[in-house]
Amino acid sequence: MDYIEVVDRYVQLRVEEFIAPVVWRSGGNLFELVVAVVLSQNTSDKNAFKAFNSLKRALGSITPEAVAKLAEEELAALIKPAGMYRIRARALKALAEAFLKHGITPQRLLEMGAERARAFLMSLPGVGKKTADVVLVNIGLPAFPVDTHITRIARRWGIGRSYDEISRWFMDRLPPARYLEFHLKLIQFGRDVCRARSPRCGVCPIGERCPSFKSAGRSPVI
Repeated sequence: MDYIEVVDRYVQLRVEEFIAPVVWRSGGNLFELVVAVVLSQNTSDKNAFKAFNSLKRALGSITPEAVAKLAEEELAALIKPAGMYRIRARALKALAEAFLKHGITPQRLLEMGAERARAFLMSLPGVGKKTADVVLVNIGLPAFPVDTHITRIARRWGIGRSYDEISRWFMDRLPPARYLEFHLKLIQFGRDVCRARSPRCGVCPIGERCPSFKSAGRSPVI
């Protein structure tokens, strides 16, 4: 049984804890999805939810037009729970202007295809590889985003170190229809078991098969 199969069977996904799929599946527009992902950068989804909901209450629908009209200071105050709120406010204002300029829609990204859509998104202010990939995989294009949890797990498993190397490893071993679900499962596994500090090796379903396994004074659960 390989690592993917073990984690897949072990993790009972709590998708409601992840802001991007929650926003998109609840009928959010593309700009709301991008805003949600930007708010989740370098912070917890819990904080991102607080900031997103604060902005949503103030604006009703989070659109490029509405964000463009907000004063930067007002926007920063609304998204303060996410942290780095002044930096994020500048990024969101710039993104709003870019959306208005380019007329970005989900259909346009789908027509571009994954590679071109990724390059286009990464040309926008505040959008890097992970943010672009999270947007793409949520709207249905093939991408496997790699966050800090997935990077840590991959390095402990010895399957890769760089973003592109890790992303490609999983894309080569999963059907595209499962990229989003397994991306979320890996993050949840990193939060619950393969933690940055005090990893719970004693309850890890991979156990001693993991190159980084550390005995916790009891047998791992297989």
